[in-house]
Amino acid sequence: MAITINLCKKSCYYMTFILSMILSIQACQKPIDDSTQLTEQSTTAVEDTSLSTELKQSFPITIKHQLGDTLIEKRPTKIAALSMNEVDFLDQLDVPIAGMVKDFIPSFLSKYKNDNNIVDLGAIVQPNMERIYTLHPDLILITPLQAQNYEELSQIAPTLHFDINYKNSQSGHVTAIKQHLIALGQIFNKKELAAQKITEIDDKLAHINTITQKSDDKALVILHNNGAFSNFGVQSRYGFIFSELGVKPASNIVETSLHGEPISSEFILNADPDILYIIDRTSVMQHQQVIDANSVSNPLLKNTKAWKNGKVIFVNPDAWYTTSASPTSINIIIDDVLKGYQSF
Repeated sequence: MAITINLCKKSCYYMTFILSMILSIQACQKPIDDSTQLTEQSTTAVEDTSLSTELKQSFPITIKHQLGDTLIEKRPTKIAALSMNEVDFLDQLDVPIAGMVKDFIPSFLSKYKNDNNIVDLGAIVQPNMERIYTLHPDLILITPLQAQNYEELSQIAPTLHFDINYKNSQSGHVTAIKQHLIALGQIFNKKELAAQKITEIDDKLAHINTITQKSDDKALVILHNNGAFSNFGVQSRYGFIFSELGVKPASNIVETSLHGEPISSEFILNADPDILYIIDRTSVMQHQQVIDANSVSNPLLKNTKAWKNGKVIFVNPDAWYTTSASPTSINIIIDDVLKGYQSF
């Protein structure tokens, strides 16, 4: 029996219910949102991501995503991951990786860097198509950064697109992470482990919101790049910091580009944030140590409330910049945000 998993980007209003059904492994069917809808191929909808016991091991599976439909004929055993987010998903679900891009590997995934048993598939933004073809994977995992290669990759193997929005994460960022865990859990028969990871995320999310909701502190999220700064507003790459983690913005700038809105020290002083989160892009791109306060200090920044009160947080750039949409990275990001609300 063929199964279709619809992961097209829509709000998932019943995620809590879905998770409880997965954990209890029940076969009862309840309506859910299209974003996690399961349907029998060419038949009426089976509206329950937990599936009945009989359906759980069914293949082939068709997964709907923003770039199309991906048909998976059997459980994949040779996976190519073209994003560090995807590598982390597989790592967290204990799924072996046959090949991956290796140009920017986060510290929390460093065990893969020198593993010669895992084929180096090139760069995140420019994967090596010849190496991917030679690998002969039976599943390829990509994000929007590799979307331009989707058609070519699909000729090599079934290619699954992770429907995450890197340009504007104001809506559905954490939901997309949880949906992807559910989909991969279904594909690799790791449903219980996926549900456990989702519960961990939900618990941390609830914890940080109890703290941010009680605070009047306002924050800026800025990117450092070779001495220059960019700001990220509520409808940006880091919009979920405000919308889902409950942080109050110190700036009224709404829309920004992928790398933020260029700003000056005067802008930061005028915004006068209570908390300043700094992402050091330079440390990632140049594979060097993260900057500290002395590296960016100037008279204007020293006059901000954040600087005076010791609330300048140099966050984990691997989690915030290289990934930001995976189980490990979202947990690290929450921990970093919490540092801004601690008393020093």
